Amino acid sequence: MKQFSLSKFLLFVVGTELVGVLSALLTGSFSDFFKIYTAPPLQPPAPVFIVAWIILYALMGISAYLVCQSDGEKSEIKTALTVYFIQLALNFSWSIIFFKLQMLWTGALIIALMIAAVGFMIYLFLKLRKTAGFLNIPYILWLCFALYLDIATALINHV
Repeated sequence: MKQFSLSKFLLFVVGTELVGVLSALLTGSFSDFFKIYTAPPLQPPAPVFIVAWIILYALMGISAYLVCQSDGEKSEIKTALTVYFIQLALNFSWSIIFFKLQMLWTGALIIALMIAAVGFMIYLFLKLRKTAGFLNIPYILWLCFALYLDIATALINHV
C-alpha cells in the first residue's frame, strides 16, 4: 500500500459525495414524486435514504481511494477504477431518470445495470485490496433493495 495521501483521499470521498449531491439537486423534490405515486410496502422514510446514501457514498469513495493506493498492477487499478466511475455515472443518472423524468422501468433497468457493475467492481476491488471490495457490500445490498422499491412502485402504480 502506498503512503496515505490526504488530497487523494479527499478527492475520492468528497468527489463521490458531490456526485450524489449534484444528482439530488438536478432531480429536485423527491417528495413531489410520492404525491403522484403510491409508495410500495417497506418504503423507508425519507431521512433513512439521506443517511444511507451519505454513508454509501463515503464507503464508495474510501474503497476507490484504497484501490488507487493499492500495490496492484497499474492496468488492474485502471480497470477497477474505470468500472467504479461507470457505476458512479449510472448512480448519478438513476434518481434523475426515476424521480424527475418518472421513467420507472428505465430506472429499474439502470439499477439492474448498477448491480451488475457494482458486483464486477467488488470482484475487481477484492483482487486489489480486500477491504475495498468488502466496503461495497452494503452498497450492492442497498441497490438490490432499491431495485425492489423501483419495480414495486411501477407495479403498484400500473406504470
